Amino acid sequence: MDITDTTAPKSDQQNFDDYATGPKTVTISEVTKGNSEQPVDIHLVEFPGRPYKPSKSMRRVLIAAWGPETKPYAGRQMKLVGDPTVKFGGAVVGGIKIAALSHIEKRLSVNLTVSKGRRALYPVEVLTVPAPAPVNPNAAILGEIGAMADSLPGGRAAIAAEWAAAHDGESLRDATDTAALQQLRDNLTERLTEGESK
Repeated sequence: MDITDTTAPKSDQQNFDDYATGPKTVTISEVTKGNSEQPVDIHLVEFPGRPYKPSKSMRRVLIAAWGPETKPYAGRQMKLVGDPTVKFGGAVVGGIKIAALSHIEKRLSVNLTVSKGRRALYPVEVLTVPAPAPVNPNAAILGEIGAMADSLPGGRAAIAAEWAAAHDGESLRDATDTAALQQLRDNLTERLTEGESK
């Protein structure tokens, strides 16, 4: 039995404990107004109902990286890390910091206050977001072919074998000849209309 879930903090927001085991990459769903103590709630796709409430320093990082208007933040990603040295009210309680951000062209260095009367450059790395998988332009036709093949003797495997035999062993799912796929779809439609089915 995995007991990890039993150690999750009971809270309505992200806490240091959430990141004590390592950084997490999260996706912003929206940003809303918080309360007087924590004025910004950054809602996360991965943690519905438990927003990240950035400190003043981290809000300055976001402004430096993405600008003050939060509407464009939706869909962007952050790499958050736990920092056990963060103090609150003079006590060391741990906190959450931004380590990297998507939608920035290069590494940032933001001048932040680190203690009374002392400032230092805070680094923010570029968070590389994987490019979306290319959409097969024939996906819709292939979907129609697959649905019709399910109703024919031998199903999809038989139709795929027929395609491979007629196209030098090419896999049907990797087919790029739109005209040939449209012809196959029309042929399958005729076969079904003529009553050929399982």
